Amino acid sequence: MALSASTTLPHGVDSVTAVFANEDFQRHTSEYVGGTLESFTVAGDIAGEFSTTSVRTLPTTRLPEIARKFVGESLKVTQVENWDAPAADGSRQSTISLKIAGAPIDVSAVQRLVADAGSTRVELEGNVTSSVPFLGGKIADAAEPMVGKALNIQSQQAQAWLESH
Repeated sequence: MALSASTTLPHGVDSVTAVFANEDFQRHTSEYVGGTLESFTVAGDIAGEFSTTSVRTLPTTRLPEIARKFVGESLKVTQVENWDAPAADGSRQSTISLKIAGAPIDVSAVQRLVADAGSTRVELEGNVTSSVPFLGGKIADAAEPMVGKALNIQSQQAQAWLESH
């Protein structure tokens, strides 16, 4: 199942990158959706190539009842983002991998921060897959809107964060 989203933030790529690599911001977005940030690490210097790893516990209250029977009241989600060094125009790209403990779902996405005359266009494209034979497509189809919404929340919250900090 394909994920695709785009939004523009009226801030430079460096500012948006710094927010996405900020532990307090990651904690804020986790709590915004009723979860907790268990850990957050940054490897490397955000001025060049770097990676972040977030481990969150998220509530399953918005999942369909049938899904909650399988996964319980919360999910542990590990999100790894591998960021490329900035391009000549300052644009950035990261590959995102999401693993959900106890759920047969994998998410892989590419996020681009495109420099656009002082603003940043955040573009996200990816896929949700499931390793379950026969039912995997249905599981991925059901998960895709939730995953897409979760990834979009980060961009929306970045806007509010940049305006208040």
